[in-house]
Amino acid sequence: MAEKTAIVTGASRGIGRAIALELAGKGYKVILNYCGSKVRAEQAAEEICAAGGQAKAVQCDVSDYIACETFISNIIKEEGRIDVLVNNAGITRDGLLMKMSEEDFDAVINTNLKGCFHCMRFVSRQMLKQRSGRIINLSSVSGVAGNAGQANYAASKAGVIGLTKTAAKELASRGITVNAIAPGFINTEMTEVLSDAVKEGARGQIPLGHFGRPEDVAKAAAFLASEDAAYITGQVIHVDGGMVM
Repeated sequence: MAEKTAIVTGASRGIGRAIALELAGKGYKVILNYCGSKVRAEQAAEEICAAGGQAKAVQCDVSDYIACETFISNIIKEEGRIDVLVNNAGITRDGLLMKMSEEDFDAVINTNLKGCFHCMRFVSRQMLKQRSGRIINLSSVSGVAGNAGQANYAASKAGVIGLTKTAAKELASRGITVNAIAPGFINTEMTEVLSDAVKEGARGQIPLGHFGRPEDVAKAAAFLASEDAAYITGQVIHVDGGMVM
């Protein structure tokens, strides 16, 4: 594969890290975006390079419009092109709707939804010039079916789906595909903090009977980034063990 560049936001750990490693293994030069986890992001980049791949960690708070513009602009200047954007950066601030603060609602929307918009806005310019590109947005089963105690998170991830479908229609004529992945319960630090009772209840809702791995999501992302998925756009791929059908 001719050298191609992929950006993965929120790539210092969990699903983002797994996607970065998977794309690097497919031959992409990977830009691992992080906000606060510099050490972890650099460790992931070093792991990729040690395995013979190309990667570097770059800090940017995706909720910051101007910071995103600078982040993307610098990558274009250095690499000359952007072939894949994976919008994975996300946070949670769980709580019941009637008790949720405005600050917690805004923080989740600003990172999960606006951050996705920011990166897509600036990357799409370059992809339109190239007349090619893959954009992959991480949604969630919570954004499809809702989830008690996650009004902000579910709203942000539902918004990601609407953003994905709209961008897919706007960019298709230039050979750019835009798709979303909706993970279910995946074994990450985000799910590790859940109580045993909550985990057991969640497993009971999964037909396959167990949580997924970050690598399961990463392989779906790598497929959507590949030429094998060239005729797939505007879709939401569920990686959830059958939880939401």
